[in-house]
Amino acid sequence: MQEVIVVYSMSEPGGAGGGGGGGRSGRTVDAADRAQLERAPVPLRRVAALFAPYRWQVATVMALIVVSSVVALATPFLVRQVIDEAIPRQDVTLLAWTVAGMVAVAGTTAVLGVVQTWLSTTVGQRVMHGLRTAVFSHLQRQSLGFFTRTRGGEVQSRLTHDIGGMQSVVTSTATSLASNATTVIGTVVAMVALSWRLSLLSLLVLPPAVLLTRKVARMRRAVTAQRQRSLAELHAQVEEGLSISGVLLGKTLGAGPVQSQRFADTSADLVGLEVRSQLAGRWRMATMSIVFAAIPALIYLAAGLPATSGGMTIGTLVAFTGLQGWLFRPLMGLLDVGVTVTASMALFSRVFEYLDLPVEIDDPVTPVPLDPARVRGEVRLEGVSFTYPEGHRPALAGVDLTIPAGSTLALVGETGSGKSTLASLVARLADPTAGRVTIDGVDLRDLSLATVAGVVGVVSQETYLLHTTVRENLRHARPGATDAEIEEAARRAQVHEVVAALPDGYDTVVGARGHRFSGGEKQRLAIARTLLRDPRVLVLDEATSALDTGTERAVQAALDEVSRGRTTITIAHRLSTVRGADRIAVLAGGRVVETGAHDELVARGGRYAALVAAGERDVVLAA
Repeated sequence: MQEVIVVYSMSEPGGAGGGGGGGRSGRTVDAADRAQLERAPVPLRRVAALFAPYRWQVATVMALIVVSSVVALATPFLVRQVIDEAIPRQDVTLLAWTVAGMVAVAGTTAVLGVVQTWLSTTVGQRVMHGLRTAVFSHLQRQSLGFFTRTRGGEVQSRLTHDIGGMQSVVTSTATSLASNATTVIGTVVAMVALSWRLSLLSLLVLPPAVLLTRKVARMRRAVTAQRQRSLAELHAQVEEGLSISGVLLGKTLGAGPVQSQRFADTSADLVGLEVRSQLAGRWRMATMSIVFAAIPALIYLAAGLPATSGGMTIGTLVAFTGLQGWLFRPLMGLLDVGVTVTASMALFSRVFEYLDLPVEIDDPVTPVPLDPARVRGEVRLEGVSFTYPEGHRPALAGVDLTIPAGSTLALVGETGSGKSTLASLVARLADPTAGRVTIDGVDLRDLSLATVAGVVGVVSQETYLLHTTVRENLRHARPGATDAEIEEAARRAQVHEVVAALPDGYDTVVGARGHRFSGGEKQRLAIARTLLRDPRVLVLDEATSALDTGTERAVQAALDEVSRGRTTITIAHRLSTVRGADRIAVLAGGRVVETGAHDELVARGGRYAALVAAGERDVVLAA
């Protein structure tokens, strides 16, 4: 029997898919996954459609799994042949052939496994590539409202973690399930072929053993979850109690003893949970050891009893025991199939939720052709009203304005009066809920988004620079721009000397969010970037509000240069900007309450005059 034990211990890890799912036993469906699928169910046909272009590769992977599993089942039969025939008869030829067969089986399954992994990984990566690019492109088409409503980390999580998790679904989970199913079915058939009596015994003993193991695994999972929560609480108490602010608060409130007692209580709870976790783990290992030892022991007992042996040979017993060792782990994996499928479908659900988001601002079916180079730049707002989706009152209501081509309009008003909303409608970052915005008589909604971006340029208060060179930051506005054009735009924005003085000039990396440059320099780079696009309509959204007076003068000079000959809409915040405008529109409560030139409005003594008086000279107007 020593031979039997040695052969069994060597055979147990083998077999196609023999280890699949063993480490995941006892899992339960995550409540968050179930809730996700209830909120956004995923039709299986939609998931299958992702793999439709790769149907032949998928079919090949499935075929390789089946062939590999079937080929691997030959090993126990070869072992029986060696023990029952070759060794007792001293048949060297038969022994050589059977041993060669064992090596051939191992080599074949290994090669098939490599090919299967290559194919499944290739298909998985291509599907993930398609999903990543589709989600990224779709999200880029979303309105700004979506990004203000969505946490920044949520978008990154779905693009990276969720789609990354789906990678394991299509390359590991699906193939593991197929492999486990094939292995279980093939192993049961082979066991019945070897000995139906022992097969009946195995199938009677195995279910209780599987259920016991799953129960112990669930216990450990529950204890581990409690331990993780306690650890998180402990870390939070350390962060709160031992940070500078936490220590200062504790000292000034005399809360040190209370914090120490809370920490001691949490630590004591963690001690008990750690002991329970380790014991649960030992119980699981002990249960697994008992299962793997008891089942072969019962098989040996049945094989040794005259009533149940049926004249079984030693070789058959060894082969059967080896097959029994291959059955347990894939069976555990199949029992977890519900959990695996739910978790996998929840990932698809989260990604499809983003793909199904409606595009609020989109290209028209048939865009009106408009050459940005031929645009005059007359802007009209005709009965424009706008209400934010979550808003309780209109941000704009019945606005009528005409900005002649080449003129400058300044928008002033208190916070929440609708200035930025109006500017965003002109740039078509949003569409009016009533009325229309036109350029040269054409409704912006009838133009393609690319055309609008070519006609309307925006310089905002928050300048965003990419983490690349100055040259590439500027070229981002117009990829085909030459180096000479880039430098000319920088000169007109009065930032060329600053860039030229850098160690690497225009090839200097600006750093994260442009940390190498001051606020005024970043604004001038943004102006140079806009100049490269050469838009006929320019929207200046508080472009100098965060700058000191000296820097503001330099930036304003650059803005004056970029505004020359263009239709310019400025959200004004300093008197110097307001005085130079051809026309000023005063907004209050989403409505235009006054329009006119600076001197005219001051003389009128209305709301604008009050703003000027409150602001004194160059003090910032309420914006």
